[in-house]
Amino acid sequence: MSDPAAPRSGSGSEENVEYRVAHLHDRLAAEELGELGVRAEVRAGAVVVTGTVPSVQCRQTLLRVVDEELAGLTVHSDIVVAETAGPDRAEEL
Repeated sequence: MSDPAAPRSGSGSEENVEYRVAHLHDRLAAEELGELGVRAEVRAGAVVVTGTVPSVQCRQTLLRVVDEELAGLTVHSDIVVAETAGPDRAEEL
């Protein structure tokens, strides 16, 4: 298994983005967001953050951390808040 922070061939800018994304993964795993199934990947020169979180507050915390770690980069986020409330009416079968 290769080290995500290890030097790679390519431009220094690409290496820097990969390093920052790896650091974001480390931070998400170490903090209160560690249980989340959130992914961050470099695609076409931007970082794409995807996943599902249990609450709006968790989404806000996640986006704050992403902003801190990836400041200055183009970031696209597709973070979905899971609906955890029970249905408000009976389901018709």
